[in-house]
Amino acid sequence: MTEIERNDFFYVCSLIEYIARQTKNRRRVIVEALGKEGIEKQLYDAEVNHCLSFEQVSDEVIERYKIPEGDFDTITECRYEVPSFMDIGKLYSILIEDCAEPEREVDELIKIFSSFISDKISDFQTDIYYQNPSYLECSYRAGYLLD
Repeated sequence: MTEIERNDFFYVCSLIEYIARQTKNRRRVIVEALGKEGIEKQLYDAEVNHCLSFEQVSDEVIERYKIPEGDFDTITECRYEVPSFMDIGKLYSILIEDCAEPEREVDELIKIFSSFISDKISDFQTDIYYQNPSYLECSYRAGYLLD
């Protein structure tokens, strides 16, 4: 993966996290709404969209893909400091890079955001998102959180 591709994946993962928080949806709902073609479009547009606010791009994506309001709110009642959407986007982009076969990064993005690990990362009442990325990768590959 080139440095530009890394940055594009970081941006798109952060955007997915941002949209999920705005619409109170599980991250898999956003990925399903976009579909592979929509994710590829966001990756293609990422270099240009970097210059725009996340709010603007998020609003456009929500409208274009008709993303509904959900009820998966992991922030409002969180007792601890919530990591930024970009911190979480970075974590996802590291997982994708570590787990994906070359030229299969979009497929891996979809699999990761659709797996159990995504809901675990989104549970800001725990410290899962602060865990070593290697631990998260091994847990993801195992299909459950390792002890």
